[in-house]
Amino acid sequence: MSTGTTTVAAYAAPAAKAPLERTTIERRAVGEFDVLIDIKFAGICHSDIHQAREGWGEAIFPMVPGHEIAGVVSEVGSGVTKFAVGDRVGVGCLVDSCRECDHCKAGLEQYCTGGSVGTYNAVGKDGEPTYGGYSEKIVVDENFVVRIPDGLALDVAAPLLCAGITTYSPLKRWNAGPGKKVAILGMGGLGHMGVKIAHALGAEVTVLSQSLRKKDDGLKLGADHYHATSDPKTFQDLRGSFDLILSTVSAPLDFNAYLSLLKPQGALVNVGAPEEPVSLNLFSVIGGGKTLAGSMIGGIAETQEMLDFCAGHGFGAEIELIGASEINDAYERVLNSDVRYRFVIPPARMALGAPPPGPRPRARPRPPARGRGPGGPAGPRGTRRRVGTRRVPR
Repeated sequence: MSTGTTTVAAYAAPAAKAPLERTTIERRAVGEFDVLIDIKFAGICHSDIHQAREGWGEAIFPMVPGHEIAGVVSEVGSGVTKFAVGDRVGVGCLVDSCRECDHCKAGLEQYCTGGSVGTYNAVGKDGEPTYGGYSEKIVVDENFVVRIPDGLALDVAAPLLCAGITTYSPLKRWNAGPGKKVAILGMGGLGHMGVKIAHALGAEVTVLSQSLRKKDDGLKLGADHYHATSDPKTFQDLRGSFDLILSTVSAPLDFNAYLSLLKPQGALVNVGAPEEPVSLNLFSVIGGGKTLAGSMIGGIAETQEMLDFCAGHGFGAEIELIGASEINDAYERVLNSDVRYRFVIPPARMALGAPPPGPRPRARPRPPARGRGPGGPAGPRGTRRRVGTRRVPR
């Protein structure tokens, strides 16, 4: 075990709404049950922006965002039994919980009543702030680390640690599958994973997006139908159509309009979190016995299940690789819906602030096989676009 802290390069927001800048942070010494991870890739999630700009309330600064972490174990504590040096692993949105409440015992650490600890913008049990994946290394208790299957490349696996589990968990809970009509509201970082997963579960999938700009991608990723919500005719034609709507957008919605698209006893589940309060006419849920619900990521065991599911169906996220020095530009592009579909940075190169290595071949988005079990051939079917200072043509 390490006897001292480790200084690592990172990118941090020094204050709310301030541009992220290169810095160094201290990682704690590797304890008995800890795993030290060399971070190879970290996804940029919209929630990183919400928190760095205090859109969801007061935050802790300086802040090192990032809760979509994929890397390789470089050291383990003496009591670690689940991982060994060289293992391919991931860390998502949580790095600790009370481990004693009913929710933790049920594998629902995200709903811990004793207080779960976020990967960043939180305070750990040691009283120190947590720092996320925009850094070279991270130390995490082995119980909050998951194994990345060999069938998934690390770069396309990283976004699954938030975008994947955030959509997989509610789709499973509300029984998306054969015979069910599922709508994915929004075709961004979360939405594109919702399309892939719902398709792989065997559901009939419809994308509801503001425009038809991403229609070709949506159909390639597994959607059966694609409609523009900016067209009032959409709400007329699709009234009473869906068993489940999964809303992945973080903008305020007319919930009454979207609830009208559900069948009786259907559910509209929110995983996007607008910064402003929303309004609702309760007759929109009373009439038809409909459900308006929310879902927050997933527990550790379910996150592992999701990774195995994605590997078994041969897909990861659709990504654009960028250099760490381009994070601030990437934030603006996310806000402008100008990414297809998740930015990923290689933090191992943060000390240099360099662009990602390579040019990468541009793969055509391919859907997972509908309803195929996890025994099928696995492969990292995510699009990789190398993005430097030049934008990739759409």
